[in-house]
Amino acid sequence: MSDSPRYFNDCDALVDAILQQLGNRVVLGLPLGLGKANHLINALYRRACADPGISLSILTALTLERPHAGSELEKRFLDPISARLFDDYPALEYARAVRSGELPDNIVVKDFFLQSGQWLGFPLAQQNHASINYTHALNELLDSGVNLILQLIAPQHSDYSGPEPRFSLGCNPDISADLLDRRRQDSLPILSVAQVNSRLPFMAGAADRPDSDFDMILQEPGYEFELFMPPNKPTSATDHAIGLEVANLIEDGGSLQIGIGSIGDAITHSLVLRHQQNALYKDLLDRLGSQRPTRSAAQCEPFTQGLYGVTEMLVEGFLEMITTGIMTREVDGAVVHAGFFVGSPTFYQRLADMPAATRNKIAMMPVSFTNDLYGDEQRKRKARTAARFVNSAMMVTLGGAVISDGLADYQVVSGVGGQYNFIAQAFALEDGRSIITLPSTRTRKGIRQSNIVWDYAHITIPRHLRDIVVTEYGAADLRGKTDAEVINALLAITDSAFQPQLLEQAKKAGKVSADYEIAPAHRNNTPERIHQALQPARDTGQLPDFPLGSGLTREEEHLAVALSRLSSLAGNKRALLPIIAAGLKRRPGPTTLACLERMQLAQPRGFAERLYRALLLGTLETQRA
Repeated sequence: MSDSPRYFNDCDALVDAILQQLGNRVVLGLPLGLGKANHLINALYRRACADPGISLSILTALTLERPHAGSELEKRFLDPISARLFDDYPALEYARAVRSGELPDNIVVKDFFLQSGQWLGFPLAQQNHASINYTHALNELLDSGVNLILQLIAPQHSDYSGPEPRFSLGCNPDISADLLDRRRQDSLPILSVAQVNSRLPFMAGAADRPDSDFDMILQEPGYEFELFMPPNKPTSATDHAIGLEVANLIEDGGSLQIGIGSIGDAITHSLVLRHQQNALYKDLLDRLGSQRPTRSAAQCEPFTQGLYGVTEMLVEGFLEMITTGIMTREVDGAVVHAGFFVGSPTFYQRLADMPAATRNKIAMMPVSFTNDLYGDEQRKRKARTAARFVNSAMMVTLGGAVISDGLADYQVVSGVGGQYNFIAQAFALEDGRSIITLPSTRTRKGIRQSNIVWDYAHITIPRHLRDIVVTEYGAADLRGKTDAEVINALLAITDSAFQPQLLEQAKKAGKVSADYEIAPAHRNNTPERIHQALQPARDTGQLPDFPLGSGLTREEEHLAVALSRLSSLAGNKRALLPIIAAGLKRRPGPTTLACLERMQLAQPRGFAERLYRALLLGTLETQRA
């Protein structure tokens, strides 16, 4: 550790300096997601590949990769988007080796959070996943003997000027801020190396660091690259129904955490409607059905005190709530404290367009601050009033257990991340609540399956931490309830196609009375009812497919919605044949024709392209009907 860093303009020269100092045993800690110094990582990885005498252990999370196409239609859709958004993002070579199963014996990659669904069926990734709470990752790094960190940093000034140079960890102070502090306080033998990228936003809070925090810095414009920016996914009617319900659970003057994804986007949109178009918000809530035990008239009103954001991930919705005057309650000069971010092109544009004074009210902090109450606990408790921690799940059992990160055969979908942290925090705070959101069903190969299940062989959050669960059919308040009450409440927000079977299982197990019946008000939980309630607002654009923007062209937005629907039907010929038949009969309108041209299917050649055209045309025209 030195008072000022050594600056380099060449990756290989910097790797030489690293190995000269550390020798041939390198235990490399990398930030989760966006904050990785890709060029340096690749240079060090290549050096270890070339020299089997180097032992390289990589400890990381959320290794970002450009999307992989699962079908010919997806390939036609994704290839131009990937070229536009990801060609300037350096692919991480260790990830390619893990995917192909060709990682050299002297290199190990250990990941505690996987890009959702992208590593199913890949043995090396599955075998080397570590199930770790986000707040425990720092200790795991230290216990593993980490001796090198490589971090992407943002310069305070684009020309690197200033008498006392400062850099920002930008998107990732999540673990690095604490690690750098511990390194300085305890004189830990960890080499701190960074790569400058002026395209990374300079963020305030614990992310703002002196240059003395770094031993070596790669500072060369030729190594700067575009940030990873996946487009937003479309928001469905189901997502919007969930968003409308959740928005009614958020107290004015309270604290808020939201996870990433289309449901999070829908929640933000509903909160904006509640604040800016209050009559419309109340009308939409009424259309969904007003007889809900969790409904609050007070929590339908606009925000006068404002919200404070305390979140692991700075999602795009928080930026929207700042600009629309919802997120205004300040804590220590900040309206949001967040641990990391990665977002769509519109996310980065929003950050860039914010006045500096506004952006500085977003304080990027370690997850030890956001995810835990430890450390200045009384101050945190005072700040985190009426906290609502909103996270998504894949399934919920009728006992109230949550499945969000893996499958019954132990295949890991993503990881627990900070979900447990926030649920535990909700119970620790006097008026905090955990809210788990999920669609009541999923469709695979054209067959609908319930996401409310009797039991499941994998659990992420145990049932004794059950709190509030929200589907498109309403909210179930489970905290402190008996098993019978929990089952009854979850059945009330289950799709009606699956209520009889689940109720019968509960009766057979003796968990509800033999004569119990689901209330008539909850026996019409059908997609058709949600469609009828919300489609008028969908048609007028009041509940849009991309409420926060997308990063896609107009044609690509239409295609994204269509391909999402087709993906759920893939493999089911009975479901696909009517779509193909409709596509063969229809003539495309101007919008659909533009979509077909984007997919190079306006003038199909051969049987396969005619089939793809019919599939797409049938789906697109049905969307517009």
